[in-house]
Amino acid sequence: MKKLLSTLIVIALVYLPLGATAADSKETERLENCGTVMEEVLNVPDNIPQKLLDKAECVIVIPSVLKAAFVVGGAYGRGAMTCRNGVHFTGKWSAPTMIALEGGSFGFQLGAEATDFVILVMNPRGASAILSSKVKLGADASAAAGPKGRDAEADTNVTLRAEMLTYSRSRGLFAGISLEGSTLRPDDNANTAVYGGRHLSATAIVLKNTVHVPAAGQKLSSVLDKKARRNASEPKSLK
Repeated sequence: MKKLLSTLIVIALVYLPLGATAADSKETERLENCGTVMEEVLNVPDNIPQKLLDKAECVIVIPSVLKAAFVVGGAYGRGAMTCRNGVHFTGKWSAPTMIALEGGSFGFQLGAEATDFVILVMNPRGASAILSSKVKLGADASAAAGPKGRDAEADTNVTLRAEMLTYSRSRGLFAGISLEGSTLRPDDNANTAVYGGRHLSATAIVLKNTVHVPAAGQKLSSVLDKKARRNASEPKSLK
């Protein structure tokens, strides 16, 4: 009996690190994909209006969202969120925090295709809400399908009122999409995997400069630093 117990302990010690390594690799790959998706989206002809990207306090990228078979009309996805540094979100783009997207009726629009989502967080209230807790779009935070194209009217009433503007890309098509009814929350387990086993809150990662941008997040940060270096929001919206 003692010999069997010893054998099981040895097996556990061998395979637990392997399991952790696999999880780390999965989250690292997901973070790398966020950078690729962001770069590709910003290079399509009719992409996110520059005026809106310049005013965004944070950007969320959720690559390859799939329809959840176990929830009628639901979906699930995992990705990353990065915000501009500083008290008033006016600095460089922060280290990314991992984010989970769940639920919502938009699953019917996805079909069997994987869909990438990009979400612009347009004011500090929306940013703080997601970083601190689970947020339901349309209830806890206002959200609207984002306009696209260089000549799109970016100052409509809906755009100005929304705390988040949401976009989707599927089968090569990029468009605004409604994500009302879905939820966004910090993915603490994924953050632990990405940041080498450290248990860090989303707020600590994004707002307190607790960590540097990991290698897997460099592409996402560099793309945004290049495409939206300065925050062009009205000063009063940053207080």
